[in-house]
Amino acid sequence: MVAREMTVTLGLRQRPEPDVLLVERSALATLAVTSFKPEDVHLVIEVVSDESRERDRTTKPLKYAAAGIRHLWRVEMEEDGKPIVYTFELEPAVQTYVPTGIHRGRLKADIGFPVDIDLDLDTFIR
Repeated sequence: MVAREMTVTLGLRQRPEPDVLLVERSALATLAVTSFKPEDVHLVIEVVSDESRERDRTTKPLKYAAAGIRHLWRVEMEEDGKPIVYTFELEPAVQTYVPTGIHRGRLKADIGFPVDIDLDLDTFIR
């Protein structure tokens, strides 16, 4: 299931809020859920802004990796205003993310199932 405006409980006083999450359906068994456990999160997506750049590039990835969240995508805007998506997968032996791709125009990946997303903003504006 896709969720947004929800936190992930990583520890005491550690509940970051990714911009988008992909979670197990069972994690949304009730509408009373306000946070997810890391083991229920398959993918976190952070959309970088000027205000969140440092957190989204360094702080949050370290915390998500330490919690064992398998996939992380970071979305940024290039100078021409087009999105670029950096994709990462957890390398469990060292609990850190390794890059799996840099995507412009189209994001095609396998994160346990195939993903194919058109990143062309003109598609959404029309």
